[in-house]
Amino acid sequence: MTAPWDDWDHIVKLDPDKTLVEGETFEDVCATGTDALEIGGTLDMTTEKMTRVIDACAKYDVPVYQEPSNPAVVVDDEGLDGYLVPIVLNAGDVSWVTGAHKEWVRIDDVDWEHTATEAYIVLNPDSSVAQLTEADCDQRPEEVAAYAEVGERLFGQDIVYVEYSGTFGDPEVVAAAADALEDATLFYGGGIHDYDSAYTMAQHADTVVVGDLVHDEGVDAVRETVEGAKDAKKTTAESV
Repeated sequence: MTAPWDDWDHIVKLDPDKTLVEGETFEDVCATGTDALEIGGTLDMTTEKMTRVIDACAKYDVPVYQEPSNPAVVVDDEGLDGYLVPIVLNAGDVSWVTGAHKEWVRIDDVDWEHTATEAYIVLNPDSSVAQLTEADCDQRPEEVAAYAEVGERLFGQDIVYVEYSGTFGDPEVVAAAADALEDATLFYGGGIHDYDSAYTMAQHADTVVVGDLVHDEGVDAVRETVEGAKDAKKTTAESV
């Protein structure tokens, strides 16, 4: 049985606490050619902010998933296609491995049919997510590969997410994670800002994620990254 993300080359992650470039709309974001939208952010999240962005995007023909940063901001919205819930494998604070998730199950009737988890490996120590989760970001390629294998084989994760959050990562690290996986989908996020950076990481990761770019540079820059990711996939397919 295939999952929706099996066919995704590119995701735009929208932070409800940030604005779009002046003059641009969520319709413009949805028209970039991206395969899906993730709605989520690390800091200053509220259900009101989440709902505003979800409702604005749901009217367009692009899958919309919420990535909740904590149980308190999970929203029940018919515009959502589902939930992608982070589990930070290299977190120092175990709340981000099971604790927050346990609280969600306690306080809410979870829609398990539309809920999947992402096995995050956080690698930028200066990022908000690294500081919040107390992640151990000092990981060699073989250690990242081991985390990826743990995510897929021990935890049964369908998605493994190598996250450099705000800076362009090491392609060797991403390649090591990719080589360690059999069936899980590998997401990569961090520093994707143009055609070349998207093309480089999409040669290794199944799916590249752009976040800050849409808020800082706008939809034309995002569209370049969509083209880079999809061209990388075509080149890879032709070489097989």
